[in-house]
Amino acid sequence: MTTSLREQLLRRKPVGEMAAETGADSGTSELSRSLGLWHLCAIGIGGTIGTGIFFILNQAVPVAGPAVIWSFVLAAVVAGLTAVCYAELAGAVPVSGSSYSYAYAALGEVIALAVGACLLLEWGVAGAATAVGWSEYVNRLLDNVFGFQLPHALSNAPEQGGVFNLPAVLLIVMCATLLIRGASESATVNAIMVAIKISVLIMFILIGSQGWNSDNLSNFAPFGFHGVEAAAGMIFFSFIGLDGVATAGEEAKNPKRNLPLAIMISLLVVTTLYVLTSLVGVAAQPYDEFEGQEAGLARILENVVGASWPGTVLAAGAIISIFSVTLISLYGQTRILFAMSRDGMIPEIFHKVNPRTMTPVPNTIMVAIVISLLAGLIPINFLAEMTSIGTLVAFITVSIGVIALRRSAPNLPRGFKVPLYPITPILSVVGCLWIIKDLRPVTLYVFVIWIAGAMVWYFLYSRHHSHLGRREHVGLAGGEDAQ
Repeated sequence: MTTSLREQLLRRKPVGEMAAETGADSGTSELSRSLGLWHLCAIGIGGTIGTGIFFILNQAVPVAGPAVIWSFVLAAVVAGLTAVCYAELAGAVPVSGSSYSYAYAALGEVIALAVGACLLLEWGVAGAATAVGWSEYVNRLLDNVFGFQLPHALSNAPEQGGVFNLPAVLLIVMCATLLIRGASESATVNAIMVAIKISVLIMFILIGSQGWNSDNLSNFAPFGFHGVEAAAGMIFFSFIGLDGVATAGEEAKNPKRNLPLAIMISLLVVTTLYVLTSLVGVAAQPYDEFEGQEAGLARILENVVGASWPGTVLAAGAIISIFSVTLISLYGQTRILFAMSRDGMIPEIFHKVNPRTMTPVPNTIMVAIVISLLAGLIPINFLAEMTSIGTLVAFITVSIGVIALRRSAPNLPRGFKVPLYPITPILSVVGCLWIIKDLRPVTLYVFVIWIAGAMVWYFLYSRHHSHLGRREHVGLAGGEDAQ
């Protein structure tokens, strides 16, 4: 029987089929199921706490004043609405692919391909951008400790007067090597780095609170609610790593329980650290001194203790923090590609797993090469502009997916259910659209071009190679949806 174009575009992959091919119910998987709850929490925290909190106060405080504390809370609420939607789908569809897989199950094939493209943009470009930021901190630490820096030509992109950003590339090579060795080894290293970065922020909170000055909070909201709202838009992107947990669906132990739990724990830890850090920061330093201040957290501590050692400690903490974020970015990228390749959306090579390490080695190598070229040759400001829109569209898709899957598969076992349904996913969509409206036009242009390219790829390749369309999955030959 001939399938119409509309049916091809909107064909959904049954959740039962996803569970069967990934071993979600049997405890088996093509990948190694070696990640426990702590490893999953470390992925969520490690992929979120990174360059954002070390830089964001210098950008957000001049916009909101001390009321930036409420900006963090507001951003956390929007991120939290999305996080609980992720938690429901992660428990119901515990597979690799994150919102790509959720969209395939709930909304249809062409939407899933578009969401996959958004995730590739998010994770790939974010990995390159954080690697470039890591290069800057390496030079700062070398200067503080040893009194020298790497040559400008080898630590900057051509547009910045350099030749090649070598430290950024070395970081990506180190992260790729860890991922090739195995998910468990990578997760263990990430967990150690997460513990260190949390310790650094706790150090800032404890020492910075010694400089508490209530006078700095007296003019609490000098720019009104508009300032709070504008700063929340900047801060929101400090929370985008939470969906990293969802990419670990096929490597998680007891995924239907641990994935939702890890997402919620990560959100709670990250929000608490962000709010306390911002509160101590604005109480220890007048808000008008934040603008243009480099290494703001380090400068605050130096002023409180009257010594330079906090700057060195925080620079080291930032290096570890950014390493962790880059590792999770590469991890997320490879697992999205793995899931898309298994479905026939992209070539089979991205789905090949090394039988010894049980990791997608060719996939990881190719991702490392592409991101290395981006990090080595393109400046961070351009890279940063490309990340936000893909993330927000993926978030919107997840929230809509909760509603769609509740309707199409009401009896599907769910390890976690979104509270106040359907109000919560609707508010999540509204919150993300609220953030999108303030994005710069260049970001929207890049997004449109990227999605147009993804649609061309779909019609030239994915539509004809889709395993779902070929009925190549177990259980599809017998009839309709097995959800």
